Amino acid sequence: MSATDTSAHGLVPAPSVVRPGSGTFTLTPETALDAPRELAAVAAWLRATLGPPTGCALLPPEEPGQRRLTLALDPGLGAEAYRLRVTVSGVWITGGDAAGVFYGAQAFRQLLPPAVLRRAPVTGAPPTAPAVEIEDRPAYGWRGCMLDVARHFMPKAALLRFVDLLALHRLNVLHLHLTDDQGWRLEIAKYPRLTSVGGWRPATMLGSRQHGTVVGRPHGGFYTADDVREIVAYAAERFVTVVPEIDLPGHTQAVVAAYPELGLRPTEVRTGWGVSEDILDVTSPAALDFCRDVLDEVMELFPGSHVGIGGDECPGDPAARAAFLRALSEHVTAAGRTPYAWDEILEGGAVPGVTVAAWRGPKATAVAARAGHRVVACPDMSVYLDYRQSELPEEPTPVGPPLTLRDVYAFDPVPSEMEDRSLVIGAQCNVWTEHLDDPRAVDYMVFPRLCAFAEVVWTAERAPYEEFTRRLDVHTARLDALGVEYRPKEGPRPWQSRPDAPGWPITRADREAVIAGFGVGAHSSVTP
Repeated sequence: MSATDTSAHGLVPAPSVVRPGSGTFTLTPETALDAPRELAAVAAWLRATLGPPTGCALLPPEEPGQRRLTLALDPGLGAEAYRLRVTVSGVWITGGDAAGVFYGAQAFRQLLPPAVLRRAPVTGAPPTAPAVEIEDRPAYGWRGCMLDVARHFMPKAALLRFVDLLALHRLNVLHLHLTDDQGWRLEIAKYPRLTSVGGWRPATMLGSRQHGTVVGRPHGGFYTADDVREIVAYAAERFVTVVPEIDLPGHTQAVVAAYPELGLRPTEVRTGWGVSEDILDVTSPAALDFCRDVLDEVMELFPGSHVGIGGDECPGDPAARAAFLRALSEHVTAAGRTPYAWDEILEGGAVPGVTVAAWRGPKATAVAARAGHRVVACPDMSVYLDYRQSELPEEPTPVGPPLTLRDVYAFDPVPSEMEDRSLVIGAQCNVWTEHLDDPRAVDYMVFPRLCAFAEVVWTAERAPYEEFTRRLDVHTARLDALGVEYRPKEGPRPWQSRPDAPGWPITRADREAVIAGFGVGAHSSVTP
């Protein structure tokens, strides 16, 4: 049975193959958890997740015939793939690697009643799961979400919760946009003024920048080195890689506010939105040394393969900017890591070894791939989750063209004109937070559209949209249990609207004209 027949279970994202069985498996306090030493971390996560709501300690088996959950490895399945078999007598979760076992455990968790996703004990009869056999593997290796914590800071506890929600949906990359004109959010030991000065702003723009309204309420916050180590370790336990982004050399007004000698003129941390002219002096050896120092500390804190260096929306001399970015890319590469940059980096010519986040439409994805770069597709009109969700006037601070749940579900990371799909290693949705000032606002804009995006990057053969929405109707009960304040189908609840923070909506045609005006590929070594 294919993924198009999974509505009854409401699994999101949909598995590749589902074969229904007969009967149900009952999770009782006597149920044992059998796992080899190599899967001890997954077993510990499963105990911590299922134990409180079910009252099941999930201890190792003591008797041969004891009802049990069995975790196992089978490398022949492939990376991140899993096979889940649920019968009346037991559950077997087999993965091609530890990540695959984890994803199989997440699927099993979704088969249980939504109440099991809560932290309080489930009342009534013990929870059951339907007998079923599932075979599954991801369509893409990079399944990410970019979260902007610079414009509005996301407290550590909220960020850990966000990681859990990504993991539930089989996403495996959290791209953190840590720095921008409006705030620097990462402790750097060598440059303490980045957080003492650059980590807060005295006021914040309310609503879209076209209205010019600023409220005199300070905003700030940053992650200490110990915070980062905790976040990275917590994410790794859930097979989520945290990719840090230090946006350079543009979007650096907060840097220049802290260290004026690195910029073109003295300034303060930016209180408004938009692209700032106050950037690093890209002709200054001191500015380049500063960036190398910062990236060294970043690479020490974040052990993943990719390090974001920005490269986007930087005014000034294109040639000087390109040379600056090439030097930063070479520094990251020399440390054995892979630079990750927005597609504007293509405008300065080829920069070997860079993975490109292609945000300026499908054309940018094609241009980057034809230049030989590995590409993460994230076109704004398909996956920018800060864009308004409908034409309803009640949408909170409506900006951009409407990006509906159906629009996200229709996204294909590989442009139709591309024959070679191999260089598109995956996709990510992007969550910019100029207008999202707390985790509740992030919930509303991200969910349930992230559920649709998760299916795009996980499920190779996507089901019709109507079938997805039937599963989503089941899945939202899980989001309710987890306390996610998602957008209801009928539109925002009264407290989710923001009449005090007006937006600036545009049509899709208007945005397409803007994207066309970017001239993607005009200065790159390869044109479409």
